[in-house]
Amino acid sequence: MLKMSANAPPSSMEIEIYLDKTVEQNAEFYFEKAKKAKKKLGGALKALEETRKKLEKLESEKEKELEKIEKKSVEKKERKKEWYEKFHWFISSEGFLCIGGRDATSNEIVIKKHTEEKDLVLHTDMAGSPFFVIKDGQKASERTVKEAAQATASYSKAWKLGLSVLDVFYVKPEQVSKKAKSGEFMPKGAFMVYGKTQYLRPNLEMAIGIRGEQIIGGPVSAIKKNAEKFVVVVPGKLKKSDVAKKIRKKIGGDLDEIERFLPSGGCGL
Repeated sequence: MLKMSANAPPSSMEIEIYLDKTVEQNAEFYFEKAKKAKKKLGGALKALEETRKKLEKLESEKEKELEKIEKKSVEKKERKKEWYEKFHWFISSEGFLCIGGRDATSNEIVIKKHTEEKDLVLHTDMAGSPFFVIKDGQKASERTVKEAAQATASYSKAWKLGLSVLDVFYVKPEQVSKKAKSGEFMPKGAFMVYGKTQYLRPNLEMAIGIRGEQIIGGPVSAIKKNAEKFVVVVPGKLKKSDVAKKIRKKIGGDLDEIERFLPSGGCGL
């Protein structure tokens, strides 16, 4: 056997020539050897591709498992909600709880079940407005009443109509009754108001803020007092869902909770 190599870089190939074989036999030998090497290379590439697919599958399964773990962790950390969180609600800058109906049914519940003699009741003359109640509100100052009036106006149909101000009145609980005038009918969520009413004219604007990990929303001065970060919202043309996403980028928090605090209709920032 004779080894032959050219004067070339170290990476050049050495060829063994078998002297006991003809040129054709030497060529056939190396041809078969090359075929076997090519076949092995093909198998190696196939195995490499299969391994890559398995790794991708494992990575995908890993991400899904991490998402499940994260979801369970969030569910475990979910705080216990207070009874009033099913309604519109906020804590005034003076510390008074204010609750309002989200629809006709919850308006009915707010007045019938959660209104007591020392509270104050707020409403507007516009159809489609919530009844708001300041708990123990007869002890509150004008500041809390103004905040509740702003919430009443902002959660009313006036927001969807794009109004900037709205008259809101407030009365004592005994002035609110389900008893209609003769010949009239009181639909669900509607009440008669008797006696003297006092009016305020608040601007329509709201604030969405975050306190700890909790999203809160309501009148600007109340949220400014109680939140660590907040964003002011006014009636506008942007979709509620789009505004909620913009707010989350600024303050963080749960997207659904942010959207829940936003009034119905278009918004502007």
